Amino acid sequence: MKTIIGKKLGMTQIVNNDGRMVPVTLVEAAPCVVTQIKTIEKDGYSAVQLGYGESKKLNKAQTGHLKQAASSSKKLKEFRTDTDSELEVGSKVSIENFEEGDVVKVTAISKGKGFAGTIKRHNFSRGPESHGSHNVRQPGSIGSMYPQKVFKGKRMAGHMGAEKVTTRGLKVAYLDVDSNIIGIKGAIPGPNKSIVYIVGGAK
Repeated sequence: MKTIIGKKLGMTQIVNNDGRMVPVTLVEAAPCVVTQIKTIEKDGYSAVQLGYGESKKLNKAQTGHLKQAASSSKKLKEFRTDTDSELEVGSKVSIENFEEGDVVKVTAISKGKGFAGTIKRHNFSRGPESHGSHNVRQPGSIGSMYPQKVFKGKRMAGHMGAEKVTTRGLKVAYLDVDSNIIGIKGAIPGPNKSIVYIVGGAK
């Protein structure tokens, strides 16, 4: 199963076999515990739930859920599979299943940029700065006539970033199984120390 949960460490660069510098993002992906298995017969779909990290304090519901896996995982995430998994609850998934050159997709919560205007948030064009114009960075008209309201989803100023983002078509460029470090070529979503989800075989 080429799926893992990890913590983004940051970006660096490595030298490949051709002598070229390759930008990579390093992710610390310690072995994840299989905390639950879902099957088509029982649940209507196939999935594997993985647990990452160790929590110092769990409530009773979490303790009961993780009892069979003998785990105290801090972060749980369910990954869909095409067929019923052969893994068992309590087993571990590590980066050993990955190989250099594997195509993966990475999902994380993007960096929060705070409150932003329409030019920064939606790439709007600005207005003229000369001839007495006072409409330089304002969004302009948002609909003053029928239907006397602003439709939901209208592109306006607001909270930018801090959203779930998935980047596809990335490649594994570096693996250090002993240190549980995996290097993804290029940039991936999220700030440093954030939780990222890496799924292999996704273009």
